[in-house]
Amino acid sequence: MGYSLPQQEARAINTNFYLYYFFIFFGFGSLFPLLSVYLNDVIGLTGSQIGTIMSLSPVIMILVQPLWGVLSDMTQRPTYLLTIALIFTAIFGLIYSYVASYSWIIIIAILLAITQSALIPLSDSIAMNYVQKTKAQYGSIRLWGAVGFAVSVLIVGWISDLTNLSIIFYGFSITLVIACVFAWRLPKENQSMKISIKDGLKELSNVPKYFIFLFVTFLVLGPILANNIYFGILISEVGGGLTGIGIAFLLAAGSEAPFMKVAGRMIAKLGIIRIIILATIVSALRWFLYFIEPPLYVIYLSTIAQGFSVGLFIPGAIQYVKDIAPKKVGATAISLYSAIGNGLGNWFCTFVGGLIMEGYTVMHVYLFFGCLSTLAIPVLVWFQYSKKT
Repeated sequence: MGYSLPQQEARAINTNFYLYYFFIFFGFGSLFPLLSVYLNDVIGLTGSQIGTIMSLSPVIMILVQPLWGVLSDMTQRPTYLLTIALIFTAIFGLIYSYVASYSWIIIIAILLAITQSALIPLSDSIAMNYVQKTKAQYGSIRLWGAVGFAVSVLIVGWISDLTNLSIIFYGFSITLVIACVFAWRLPKENQSMKISIKDGLKELSNVPKYFIFLFVTFLVLGPILANNIYFGILISEVGGGLTGIGIAFLLAAGSEAPFMKVAGRMIAKLGIIRIIILATIVSALRWFLYFIEPPLYVIYLSTIAQGFSVGLFIPGAIQYVKDIAPKKVGATAISLYSAIGNGLGNWFCTFVGGLIMEGYTVMHVYLFFGCLSTLAIPVLVWFQYSKKT
């Protein structure tokens, strides 16, 4: 049962959330879309070395994200943990720009992934606790992340083109430090409980639908995130060039915000599972469309599908996980969900996609993505028509 905060206090908290998500995703958009270009053009690493480095983050997420969630549940101080993780992530991002040897880059990439893996699950846990206690909408908060990412791709890409690619690390670190200011002002949980890893998993084991939903997350989020690796290659294949890649990423990331804005209302009207089913269907259709190698303008138009699928799936999935998981292990549940989707699913789809592209074409990678997402649909339909756990 929610309650209403005084209007001025609610406005201040909402503004902190908006600015926090804007700056943290501005940082992500500053670094990750251009990191592989930096490693290739500036450092001169080989393709296999770049692939190894880029695959470290999702693998580490699988191992580390649940531990951050458990630590949050144990301490009941997610805001403090989030601020600490932000500071260290910013520091490691800055150090990244000063190392040039492959071995040192591996070390820094691992350290960066360990601290970075705390940011999204802790942020989402804090946000979901807040929206469940008030009349706020998670989608209205999270959309500012999509706006920040879209803006940063344009601004930092333009600045790095005028100066040098090292600017991506400074953009990343500076905006994360700014995000610390707003993270510190986010709502703080006061409930005091001690949760062990064993007890947390035991609590979650009493909700079998939670683990089945993790499988759905693997099938749907994996292709969505791996698409960030292969989308630029697809654009190049159809003659888009570097400018076309930038435009496509801007349109795709920017299209998420409007759907996140209305996600709460759509969930309230249609139900969480129906929204997740619709998002999954649209996502699968998008991957199948890319398999037939459409012209560039069709790909640009199709970016609205990313807005629909990502903009609705992420708020719906986060809310569903929060709803079905026991309250005292909420952060653990969200961290494990994030580890499976952002970590294991991302790694699996990126790795297998590379093998498929090497043997066939990037279009066949999207056929694989479409098949994976389609497998999730009957599971979700069963969720819709089965009894509540």
